[in-house]
Amino acid sequence: MSLFRIFISQLAEIENMSTSKKVITREEWEKKLNEVKIRKEDMNKLVMNFLVTEGYVEAAERFKMESGTEHIDLATITDRMAVKKAVQCGNVEDAIEKVNDLNPEILDTNPQLFFHLQQQRLIELIRNGKVEEALEFAQEELAPRGEENQSFLEELERTVALLAFEDVNNCPVGELLDISQRLKTASEVNAAILTSQSHEKDPKLPSLLKMLIWAQNQLDEKAAYPRINDLSTAVLEDPAV
Repeated sequence: MSLFRIFISQLAEIENMSTSKKVITREEWEKKLNEVKIRKEDMNKLVMNFLVTEGYVEAAERFKMESGTEHIDLATITDRMAVKKAVQCGNVEDAIEKVNDLNPEILDTNPQLFFHLQQQRLIELIRNGKVEEALEFAQEELAPRGEENQSFLEELERTVALLAFEDVNNCPVGELLDISQRLKTASEVNAAILTSQSHEKDPKLPSLLKMLIWAQNQLDEKAAYPRINDLSTAVLEDPAV
């Protein structure tokens, strides 16, 4: 990102100056921006990386056609999103079947992920009031794994604790029934599938934006410059002097 490069160069330059803040005008700042050249091909790859990782199939297909970005198997995105959606909807058994159809090794080589999916199945049984089925499932499927792993045992105990409360939504472990728990499990599955397909599990764009914020915060201590305060618009705001 051109802005990030400028921030770093400005920090290095200002380190050798006096302790008073340097004022960088909009004209100076925009001139520095124009001096940094970024290939359109690299920007297109960055956008495509975000669309693929986050699973925006239609947007990725259209962007591929319009930008001429290298071929990407968009069918794999559709399959991955089907798994993610199944978990988000509470259809964990269906999600496990879909994962195994994609690649059985994903769950075979990731005991933590498989446990979390089974834990989510238990949560869904409790959510639907299937107490006896939940207890049987916990005893047969999860308890043996808990005996082998202390962290699994603690998570199982927290989940089974839901059965001890009539009002599960207001109990100490009620957050397990929140939609955020489904989203957490779905994200874990999504990351595992991406890794199995030799993709990065997290998109690059958010990381670059975090780097931009960090660089601005560092430069704030030493200079007044046209700053981006709203990342959604990326509008440069004149320095306060």
